[in-house]
Amino acid sequence: MTTRPLDRAFMEARREQMFPTLQAAEIDRVRRFGELRSYRAGDALVKIGETGHGQIVILAGEVVVSRHNELGDRDVIVTHGPGEFFGELSQLSGRPALVDAHAQGAVDALIIPPQKLRALLVAEADLGERIMRALILRRVGLIQAEVGPVVIGESDNGDVLRLENFLRRAGHPHQRLDPDVDEEARALLQRFHVERDELPIVLCPGGQLLRNPAESQLARCLGLVGPLDPAKVYDVAIVGAGPAGLATAVYAASEGLSVLVLDCRSFGGQAGASARIENYLGFPTGISGMALMARAYNQAQKFGVEMAIPAEAATLRSDDAGTDARQFLLRLNNNEAARARTVVIASGARYRRLDVKNLEEFESTSVHYWASPLEERLCIAQEVVLVGGGNSAGQAAVYLASRARKVWLLVRGSSLAAGMSRYLVDRITGLPNLEVVTRAEVTRLEGHDGVLEAVHWRQAGEEVRRPVRHLFLFIGADPNTDWLFGCDVALDDKRFVRTGANVAVSSRALETSRPGVFAIGDVRSGSVKRVAAAVGEGAQVVAMIHPLLAAARDTPGANT
Repeated sequence: MTTRPLDRAFMEARREQMFPTLQAAEIDRVRRFGELRSYRAGDALVKIGETGHGQIVILAGEVVVSRHNELGDRDVIVTHGPGEFFGELSQLSGRPALVDAHAQGAVDALIIPPQKLRALLVAEADLGERIMRALILRRVGLIQAEVGPVVIGESDNGDVLRLENFLRRAGHPHQRLDPDVDEEARALLQRFHVERDELPIVLCPGGQLLRNPAESQLARCLGLVGPLDPAKVYDVAIVGAGPAGLATAVYAASEGLSVLVLDCRSFGGQAGASARIENYLGFPTGISGMALMARAYNQAQKFGVEMAIPAEAATLRSDDAGTDARQFLLRLNNNEAARARTVVIASGARYRRLDVKNLEEFESTSVHYWASPLEERLCIAQEVVLVGGGNSAGQAAVYLASRARKVWLLVRGSSLAAGMSRYLVDRITGLPNLEVVTRAEVTRLEGHDGVLEAVHWRQAGEEVRRPVRHLFLFIGADPNTDWLFGCDVALDDKRFVRTGANVAVSSRALETSRPGVFAIGDVRSGSVKRVAAAVGEGAQVVAMIHPLLAAARDTPGANT
């Protein structure tokens, strides 16, 4: 099978950052975090798909890092010598390796397990910064090289798009092969005796073959999520891994609290779907929502946050089995449970859907709720329709206009100015292939077999039909609070979570009607729907959690 070549130009341009050599004094500083181990020529230090020992610092000898595919072809990525180290982001969190590493001759190495590696990154700030940057850049290189699981199926198949979107939003390297155009895909189908009507399939690095898996099944196969420890009690359990949830995780873990983050889909939330954020403090040239959230996700892992993604919270109860006077039990949809002394609800919002009778028929293939490189690829040189008048809609419209032949931006109001930042309005006005249609409403979708063929909308009483295969919806969101039904958490009339004075005059600003349970970000009633506001609330809630935990520790008989 032909794998995508490694981006040698990228590696050479960033070589010093990707593959730094530690000096003798620096190695002495990291010795206290690891243990010595020796290998003979040909020994495997790490194997693809297996959980490794952590970061490996080479003291003597050489280690060859390589990848292989299902047909046995092997490609050498890099050879590490004395003073260099093996590892990328998988080693930071103790997940299965994406590459092989073998000793080339006798090798002496220092093994730093994930927990000690995280301690090193924090304790040795300057050295930790160099190591962390190298881990991140190596992951970027593996993504570019399409190392990892192989998704086989037609490029416009709804389940292929679903699986690719999950892997992309998880920041996990992968490759997609289309049997209609890739000979390698056809060879693999024949080898594994897979019929075309059984697609898509996923070939995991450990050798497992999954047939159209759910995201949770794929995540477990790749080691992205594992079973929760039913006996562990976290200081903080956070439901939602958007900006608010990740900010809480970073601040809480950096201050020594044990933290669990749950999310039913992926990290990033709605912010992760933003093609470009240009008004977030500190990024004058802008940054994609996914890039910003990936940095936060990696930062949380650096401080030891435990991630359970995807894992969906089902109910929130008091833990009657616990000896702590204030302990909560979060039950998940997979029948697992997590215990915590405090809970932060940061479950955000769900995308609103158009009230069009056959919308569901096209949602897996032609109707999209975010604009990522995957959707952009589907829209090259095509005409697309995007519905929405907020900043997310504007960012997506500008992004798609760079590749699409024509973008129709449908807005219910009389102008963009009411709901969109001025810089976006000005940019949209200057794009020749982007046309804004005000006072417009989608009335009908036309197509068959899940393939959209035309979009109908009404403007000023006139019906318009355009031949369009892809429709993007950015029409706002509703709070993701259905899981809180029966959990004694007060909601407002729009089902957002009430906090602070909306519950009782004496309540803490972000605390819900249940003491010890907080709500932040888009899910909170009265919140400011901005990334910066969500991050601020994440920091603020940690300051409120500390006194509660301290009081619980001081309570006689409390389980600490």
